[in-house]
This record gives sequence, C-alpha cells and structure tokens, in this order.
Amino acid sequence: MEHYSTLPTAIIGGGPVGLAAAAHLFLANQPFILFETGKSVGHNLLDWGHVRVFSPWQYNIDKAARALLQQSVWQAPDDKGLPLGAEIVHNYLQPLANLPQIKPHIHLNSQVIQVGRKGLDKMTTKNREQCPFVLRVKQGDVYQRYEAKAVIDVSGTWQNPNPIGSGGVSALNEENCQQHIFYGIPDVLGIHRERFANKSVAVVGGGHSAINSLLDLNKLRAAFPATQLHWVLRKKDMAEAYGGKENDGLRARGALGKRIEKLVEAKKVHIHTPFHIDEIMWQGAPPFTIKDVAGNTLEGIQEIVANTGARPDFSFLREIRYAHNSALESVPALANLIDPNIHSCGTVRPHGERELRQPEKDFYIAGAKSYGRAPTFLMATGYEQVRSIVAAIAGNWQAAKEVKLELPETGVCSTELPSAPAPVTTCCGIGQEQPATLSKKC
Repeated sequence: MEHYSTLPTAIIGGGPVGLAAAAHLFLANQPFILFETGKSVGHNLLDWGHVRVFSPWQYNIDKAARALLQQSVWQAPDDKGLPLGAEIVHNYLQPLANLPQIKPHIHLNSQVIQVGRKGLDKMTTKNREQCPFVLRVKQGDVYQRYEAKAVIDVSGTWQNPNPIGSGGVSALNEENCQQHIFYGIPDVLGIHRERFANKSVAVVGGGHSAINSLLDLNKLRAAFPATQLHWVLRKKDMAEAYGGKENDGLRARGALGKRIEKLVEAKKVHIHTPFHIDEIMWQGAPPFTIKDVAGNTLEGIQEIVANTGARPDFSFLREIRYAHNSALESVPALANLIDPNIHSCGTVRPHGERELRQPEKDFYIAGAKSYGRAPTFLMATGYEQVRSIVAAIAGNWQAAKEVKLELPETGVCSTELPSAPAPVTTCCGIGQEQPATLSKKC
C-alpha cells in the first residue's frame, strides 16, 4: 500500500490540457509521468499550426503553467493577441515542457496502447482499488510497462476524424480514395499548396474548420484561378453555418462567419446542401463523383477536405471500467450541458472532478475527449477540469469542489438566444467581449 501511494499519476496526452495537469501536479507536490504519442508536445496542434484560434492568449494559458513559466526566462505573449496553433506550441507548450520541473517526466513518441489494473482483469472487483494502474506503452519499436496510482486521459479526439459518409459511417469507397481525402484543415497556402492548386475541391462539413478551409482555398485561387470550390453540408439553412457574426462574443469567430457569407453571396463557392454523402464513385483516379442518399451527384471532384469533426478513441481503455454517454460519447455527467440536440449552443458550466469521476476509481477522462463528439470544447474548460482533478488526487477535496471558470461572456450560462436573430448553432451571441467568472451558482 505504501508503494502504491508513492506511484506517479499518469497523464495520457501532451497537449495544452495534459501539460496543465503536469503543472498542477508539480505544484501539488504529486509525482507524475506524461505520455505523448507525437515527437513533440502539442503534436495535434501542429497539425493545424497555420490556423488562428478565436480566443485570446489570456484564455489559452493555464494559471499553474503560467506561474511556473514566470519563474523562468519565458516571455509571456500579449494577453489580447490571437495565436496560431503553432504559436501556442512554440511560445507556450514547448517552453513549459522544457522546464526542469516538467521535462524529466515527459515521454515523447510514446503511445499508450493498454491501461488496466495490476493483476486484475476488468471483471474482478475484490481489492481493485488497492491495485495500481498498469499502462502498456509503445515507445518506438519497444514496449514498456509503467505503474501509476491515478490516470488522467487527455488524449483528445483530433487523431480520430469522422468519415464523410452520412450517418457517421464511411461512404462507399471512402477508404479506396484516402489519398485524395484530407481529414483536417490543410495548409493550402503553404505545404499543401500544390495538392489543391487548380483542382476542383469539395469541402465537407458545416463548422468553423470548413469555413477556414474554404477561405484559404479562395486565397489560393487568386494565384491559381482554375481552382474550384464546392461546399458540401448537411444543413438545411445556410444561415446556421455563418454563426453569430456581429453578435458573437468572440470577434474573430464572428468575423469568420461574415467572411464566408460574403464569399457565398459573391458565388465564389458552389453550395451543395442538404447533401448527405452516400458514395464516392471511384474509378481508381480522380476526377470522381460524389453521390448523396437521394441520388444527387457532384461530379468532377479531384480532392476532398473532410471537416466533419472527430470522435474519441476508447480502444486502449478496454480493461478499465469507464462510462460514456451513448449519444455524444462524452463523460456522462456532461452530456446534458453540451448536447447540441437540446441546447442552442455548447453550454459551458463549471465542472470538475465530481462530474468527471469514472466508475474506475482514480481514472479520469478530461479535456476535449471528455466532450466526446461535441465540438464546443475550450482550453480554459480543460484547465479547470484538471485543476480540480489534481486537487482531488492530492487529497484537497475542498479545492476540488470549488470549481470556477473564466471565459469571454458569450452566453455560456444561458440556453436562450439573443434578442437579435442569430443561428442556433452559436453560443456567442449574448453579452460583451469581457471575461465572465462562472461558478456553480451560474
């Protein structure tokens, strides 16, 4: 038992929330070990490093992490600036990971492939809570085993994109033409320029990632005028895709909606909606035809950009007693707060260890993965999640219960729409762009 209590807490994922957990564990005098699949911390963010986020720096830096960094030679970025994904990695995550308090405990190129309890399978209950966790980790070509007293899974969802097919299943032949489908936000003005130049491109998805892709492709067309843009959505009303525009509390996000609306009105992008993809009619090489469930077709497509969201991966947790909502695949207690089928937006209320608690004692799913398939997660939410979890691991239950959240005042405490007409898909149409401190009283 004494050995068990001195084991580290294992963090799965080296993104912003994983490193925030590391900072909180260090300040709580708790040993930890962090596993990141990529060759760098923030590996997933580097996939969209050319994309600028909506929220300013002040909401993207964890308080515990900032406290540690301020003890070093770190130069803090302007709180009001809007960083690129790569800037978050280079100006924040890498300096944090290189601190002597953090760096020795980080394992890069380390994929956690199994988590369980030492000597017990999932069905065994007796003495379960007295047994440490065991993590089987692939590090390069070598497999290692680590023990931990607690596990925080913040592995995210980015590496598990949804297919483009209707109903969340792959379209017929989707696997056959993977080399012509880009899952994510391509850097069309940079390293992916030649791939999309003078091509007929279909962007699939109705969210902000799709808008970013289309706007960049439109810039590419200035240099390569033969580039053709097609926007494939499932929405019945295009206004839903534009978001809150001037009513959005995050100005950068509102501006994005206004820009894409102008592009559509100028007829610089071909709109296909509602279009529920059923099949890619693949003859071995582009161009190919995309067909929907009603038999409508979109012909002459050479490249597809899939901006259809992502889903969590639970495969490596098979021997852990975990629970998730059957619809959203989120942590069960969060489902009613973030379910887009119920709310006018991704309602964010403060939540912490109590809501994130799993059937397996001392195992937590946090960060973007805790939201499952819901696309409304914010870094600041994850920072408060792991602060509360770490307080509980350290035995400070009072601190774990006192959950607060600082976000731009964007209607996150309300499911009501603003008085001015706004699409139901935005949660940022209420209030001014000022920080609002939220608590359970909200």
